[in-house]
This record gives sequence, C-alpha cells and structure tokens, in this order.
Amino acid sequence: MGSDIGELFEKIEVTFDELKGMRAAIDGHNIIYQFLSSIRQPDGTPLMDRNGNITSHLTGIIYRFTNLIEVGIRPIFVFDGKPPDLKAKTIEKRREVRNNAELKWDEAKERGDLEDAMKYAKASTRITPEIIQDAKELLGMMGIPWIDAPSEGEAQAVYLLKNGDCDFVGSQDFDSLLFGADRLVRNLATTGKRKIPGKKLYVDISPEEIWLEENLKRLGITQQQLIDIGILVGTDFNEGVKGVGPKTALKLIKQEGTIEKVLDLLNVEIGELDKVKAIFTSPEVRTDYEISESIVDEEGLFNFLCVQHDFSRDRIEKAISRLKNANKGQMRLDKWF
Repeated sequence: MGSDIGELFEKIEVTFDELKGMRAAIDGHNIIYQFLSSIRQPDGTPLMDRNGNITSHLTGIIYRFTNLIEVGIRPIFVFDGKPPDLKAKTIEKRREVRNNAELKWDEAKERGDLEDAMKYAKASTRITPEIIQDAKELLGMMGIPWIDAPSEGEAQAVYLLKNGDCDFVGSQDFDSLLFGADRLVRNLATTGKRKIPGKKLYVDISPEEIWLEENLKRLGITQQQLIDIGILVGTDFNEGVKGVGPKTALKLIKQEGTIEKVLDLLNVEIGELDKVKAIFTSPEVRTDYEISESIVDEEGLFNFLCVQHDFSRDRIEKAISRLKNANKGQMRLDKWF
C-alpha cells in the first residue's frame, strides 16, 4: 500500500526506551491491517469468537498497545475518512487482488499447503466497517484517544505532528513522508521475526525511524520533488510511469527539476497530475479535533472482550492491571495533550 519509495530513505534503528514519553499518531487502518494480516492460525484463518466474528485486530490492540503504553509511548489513533475520488482505481484493484487471493487460499487449504495458505490468507485481508467500529470501542475503553480524519488518515496524522500534538507518526507506509511527516516510526507494533517473501529466511524486526529533513538533504531534493518522485513511481491516487522505480525517479527529478519536465522528456502523461499533487500538498484535514482525557474502563473491557468476544479473563485481567499501573506512573493525559 502507498508509494513504493522506501529504499530511498535512511532508516535508523531505535529502541522503545528512546521513544519513552513520546506521543505517537498511529495510522489506524494501517495498524489494523497489520494485525488482521499477521495474527492468524497456521492455515491462515483469523482469530474469531464463537459467533464467527474476527478478533485478530482486537488481540493486536489490547496486547501490543498495552506493551507500548507500558514502556511509556502514548498512542493517538487516526482513522481514514472518505477516500479521494482518485483512489477509486486502487480500491478496485485491491478488491480484485483480495478476491483472487481468497480463491487461492481455499485451494491451498484443501491440498494442505500451510505456507501457501498463510500467504494467500494475508493477501485476502479485508477491513470492514464493523472491524473499525470494534477497534474504536476497544480503544476508548483502554483510554486511548482516536480521531476520524475527513479523508486520508496519514494526512491527518501528519497534521497532528505539525500542530505539536504528537512527536512522530507511526505507520508502515511511506506516504506519511509525502504528506510531510518530519518523523516516521515503522515497526512500532510489530514484534519478533518476519519471513522474507519467497524465501525460507526470517529477519528480526525492531522499530526504525526516518527523519524527513535529514533525508531530503542527503538526497539533495525538496519536499515537492519528493512528492514528484512518489507520483512517478506510483501512489494510491495514480499509476506510476512504467519502468520507473525509486532510484530512476530520483535521478530524473534531480536531472530535470520537476515532474512536468520528466514527463516531457519521457513523452508520457499522468492523468490529473495537479489533483494528485494537491492531495499531498493541500490534503483535507480536521482542525477542530479534540484529544481528550480518558481512563481505563475495567468493567467495559471485561464485558467487551471476555463476554462478547471470548477472550481469556485471566489474560485480560493481567492486561488491565498493566494498563492501570502504566498510567499511575505517568502524567495525567491532560498534561500530555
């Protein structure tokens, strides 16, 4: 998802201790997609309650974000609103990919190929309105604030950062940098090892940060030129130029100066270029949001997770105790926000 420009950036490994006391604007749809994709049974089936409701995302939120709060990171979730019209093609393409993956997932399960089953299960991941609503309900009971963006959640998260309401944006995608995020932290809620696609190799995962200004200086480009590079490679709002990857796009932009001159040189066009640019340079964001104080709703968490969704009462008791203890040793939320 997003623009495939990650290889251009210098990533710095960072510890949770170094992020202690910081506020993180979390790309809600992005992190929930991660949980739905990765928290699954061996054949790729997501975790579910007795009624067949998916609970993988709830598992990720209650346990992994309890971990983050416990180490002193203060999350603020930001959720996508109405997608720009220019995203329609990308949405339809993703729908087709998911549908095809579901068919291949069923076939893999039938032949007992667990590796393929997991691969196609992850590719079939869907986020429904019910999943988002359940996530918001759980966050509220955990005392974690959340905001609905009018459009792209990453744009709203960057606005929070620029407005001084958080210290960094937490997302796996690099689009936050196109929106102007000064500091992006990846792998924030991912733990353990990750399998390299197509290989029987695993790599350790740890948080990594990207500082925008330092990277722009190192690359010798401006923020607008970075946006031009992203558009040449392809974004959620436009198809890239065939055969042009991140390094080639960087070379061409540095050589020609602007995307318009590059397109003239290559004798190609990108439809509605000005509108695509405007999504990144003048995104639709909320300025009237509130990040309000909240406490852990112990009774609500037990009812929601244990009664409604069949979570282990013992494990939820431990998570609640950790959340409450973490909040005791830190400033009141109104001191943070």
